[in-house]
Amino acid sequence: MSVPTLYPEDERLTRGERVVFNLYIITALVVFVLMMLFGLVMRMAQGTWLSLPPTLFYQIMTAHGAGTVGTMGLASSAVMWFFLRKYVRLNLWAFLTNYVLFTLGALAILAAVFIGGYAGAWTFLYPLPVHSMGEWTVHAAVLFMLGYIAIGVGFLLFYLDAMAGVIRVYGNLGRALGLQWLFGGEIDPVHPKTVVASTMVIITNSIGTLAGAVVLVMSIINAYFPELALNALLAKNLIYLFGHTFINATIYMGVIAVYELLPRYSGRPYGISRPFLWAWAASTVMVLSVYPHHLLMDYVMPHWMLVMGQIVSYASGLPVFVVTAYGALTNVYRCGIRWRMPAKLMMLSMYGWAAGIVPAIIDATIRINEVMHNTQWVPGHFHFYLLLGVLPMILALMFHVIAGRAQSLADATTDKLSFPIYAVGGLAFAVALLAAGHVSAPRRYAVHLPQWVPYDQASSIAAILVIAAMLLFTGRIIAGLLRAPAHVDPAHPAG
Repeated sequence: MSVPTLYPEDERLTRGERVVFNLYIITALVVFVLMMLFGLVMRMAQGTWLSLPPTLFYQIMTAHGAGTVGTMGLASSAVMWFFLRKYVRLNLWAFLTNYVLFTLGALAILAAVFIGGYAGAWTFLYPLPVHSMGEWTVHAAVLFMLGYIAIGVGFLLFYLDAMAGVIRVYGNLGRALGLQWLFGGEIDPVHPKTVVASTMVIITNSIGTLAGAVVLVMSIINAYFPELALNALLAKNLIYLFGHTFINATIYMGVIAVYELLPRYSGRPYGISRPFLWAWAASTVMVLSVYPHHLLMDYVMPHWMLVMGQIVSYASGLPVFVVTAYGALTNVYRCGIRWRMPAKLMMLSMYGWAAGIVPAIIDATIRINEVMHNTQWVPGHFHFYLLLGVLPMILALMFHVIAGRAQSLADATTDKLSFPIYAVGGLAFAVALLAAGHVSAPRRYAVHLPQWVPYDQASSIAAILVIAAMLLFTGRIIAGLLRAPAHVDPAHPAG
């Protein structure tokens, strides 16, 4: 197997592709910074360093949750598109439509929250959107849900286009996943890992997004025709099937950057294997069946589903992570890798993914869940793998692209400062939230008791470090994208 090329010819973008890709990247970076600022405001308010009316706190909390998850999805879908188009034909109109619908949906959500006053959290749990005790109107709740529907339709179009491209080349989704090699046979050594990961995401997130669309439409009908009541337990199941699958898909799309880029920086091949195929096949099933661990406190749930949710929680994070982390570590071991920014970010993402899984598995244990689930332990674990896992994967591609567009921007002095600040700040922020959860500081409370305030203040300081680093990242990446000569393509070295 030959040594991977750092900037292969088949990653060159046309002018139209470059424009749309830049829109994704710049929008994602700007929104990430805004969402981080929202998070800092909430932490400082809970830490008594900032005075914030509770109504505004819950509006910011709602926008922060919806905006962060949605933007993670947008940015990681750009990672999947960038690499998948090398292996199958993708239509630019579907990629662009996803961006347009995301933008329209995001504007609808922001209008519902900051103009309409909607503050029912990202989960829009029935019947809260239509029982606001006068804090917002039904129209504001419906606008919020319409924003979600617009975003969901965009992602579905993107996935359907990718599905069609995969089927054209590989015949069906099963063959793209490599199911024909699970029990024997000679594995095609050039079968792309990107296709395997993308196919898993297409299957799982299409199902999850459709579940979300069903409950959103039902909730909108109920908002205007309250006599058509919903089954609250069914609604909650659909919401968490949608939400859990969507946020998990972000890391499964983001990890494609590791599969594609790491061997280029290590100079070693990163081949496919039977354990790799088994891991992705198992995760395809487990991602769709693990969501009941969000409903462990809903005692009316069928007992077998709660048991399944707990058991699958222990197993679901392991297959893909283990083969990915083991493969990444063996790929860089004694390879003499040059630790440029993309390589550092990819290895940070392996740590963030691994460490972020541990508190998630702990929380999925029923006895612990009864005490910890409504505490800051939960935002602690998902900030861990979002800040230190998913986002570094996305940033790795961004830094790789700008280095290919303009070599003079590669390895800037600011990188030597911004990376450690981000890593230390992100770790401190996640640990502060986990520590707060350990002493039962509640999540989704605008006001905290005095004994919880020190944890809020510590996380505020950590958040400032993360934001400072993210601003350096953002300025550096946007400058790299905008200063590139017109004849230089992303992922293709200048001159």
